[in-house]
Amino acid sequence: MHWSAVERILGLLLMLFSLTMLPPAVVALIYGDPGLVPFLVSSLVILLVGALAWLPVRNARQDLRTRDGFLIVVLFWTVLGVTGGLPLFLSQNPDIPWTDAVFESLSGLTTTGSTVLTGIDDLPHSIRFYRQQLQWLGGMGIIVLAVAILPMLGVGGMQLYRAETPGPVKDAKLTPRIAGTAKALWYIYLGLTITCATAYWLAGMTPFDAIGHAFSTVAIGGYSTYDASIGHFDSPLISMICVVFMLIAGINFAMHFTAWRSRSLRHYLQDTETRWFLGIMLTLTAVVTATLMATGHMGGWQDTWHHAIFQVVSIASTAGFATTDFASWPVFLPVLLIMAAFVGGCAMSTGGGIKVVRFVLLLKQGHREIIRLIHPQAQVLVKMGRRAVDERVINAVWGFFAAYIALFALMMLALMGTGLDQVTAFSAVAATMTNLGPGLGQVSDHFGEINAVAKWVLMFAMLLGRLEVFTLLVLFTPAFWRR
Repeated sequence: MHWSAVERILGLLLMLFSLTMLPPAVVALIYGDPGLVPFLVSSLVILLVGALAWLPVRNARQDLRTRDGFLIVVLFWTVLGVTGGLPLFLSQNPDIPWTDAVFESLSGLTTTGSTVLTGIDDLPHSIRFYRQQLQWLGGMGIIVLAVAILPMLGVGGMQLYRAETPGPVKDAKLTPRIAGTAKALWYIYLGLTITCATAYWLAGMTPFDAIGHAFSTVAIGGYSTYDASIGHFDSPLISMICVVFMLIAGINFAMHFTAWRSRSLRHYLQDTETRWFLGIMLTLTAVVTATLMATGHMGGWQDTWHHAIFQVVSIASTAGFATTDFASWPVFLPVLLIMAAFVGGCAMSTGGGIKVVRFVLLLKQGHREIIRLIHPQAQVLVKMGRRAVDERVINAVWGFFAAYIALFALMMLALMGTGLDQVTAFSAVAATMTNLGPGLGQVSDHFGEINAVAKWVLMFAMLLGRLEVFTLLVLFTPAFWRR
């Protein structure tokens, strides 16, 4: 392990992160709210901590290995979550305890969207903006942004990119150089954000709300500048704009890059994962709409369809926005939507969950085992599109799924051990591990009322979900630390 190189990069990244405290400070100046001092103090503290880590090892020029990349990613997300809570903790309005401040910060950065705050409408504008900004920064991953910047500072980025970018497609590069790949992803991400903000503004949002909601929509985060979320605007047009951009952000960003470069949309239709993603959304929308109509829960068919399609896309993509209280929907619908979040978005998207590509591979592998029972000697391949999937990838997906379920069960039992009921414990772990946000039971509105131990367990779940289990889990294996 190259400790000096790890410390140097962590210091650099912290110094870069200190700059993100300045936009909320500018917002505080514009609106004259009391957030100016907490954000300026936080910026200086984080800058100082980063500088103290960087200065002693500033001349370290060792090449990073894969293990170094895993450690840097986990350390940075952990340290970032802690330091990101500093301005919230220093704020006097509202008075936020340390655990809650770190929870809110980590939930934002991991694009989980679970909140401990209430009365968001009355919070200072700087804090409301900061929460949205946290999600935007976390949406494509701070490390991917760092990969585009660190080469200019003399630090290679491939190991960081491989540790941060999950799934079977993680070794695919869009451009020959890794920095070019990161830049391409961020140009797409920035372009979508600007387009989304413009659409929200033209649909009737104020510039402040349009920018804030564009941040969390493209990041599939779910934070809002209002307690009522998207429902605050009571506008079907705004809701449908949100649906469109959640769907776009839930698709593999490599597809967007390919479509932009080829000036063609045919790649979306040819991609198996994209077709499955859109098919899941359409199927769920049909089921939810039919159930709501049959029970008469929402009234007329226009309101029913509007809320059904919005909540399906919002929950199944793991965004977590709301136009209505889906937790009070009849029969099986709340649990159905929570379960849909386990599938989540596509690989290399800003969505959470286990990712559609893994879900599809699990189904295909299950189908293959059934065929093998009927024809024991048959050589049956698992294919994605026309291409056979390597057996190592299949084994990795099964390993991921087994670890995911085991950790989910352990954390659910841990929450129940702190006194939470079964529905709350199940949905709270589901909401944080899938990076969804809202849950059921005691956490259907917010997470502020649960105990501090449960909040720390759920913060661990957020990290597991954001880093897709193995990136974090590998640090707990003795083999990782052996020379």
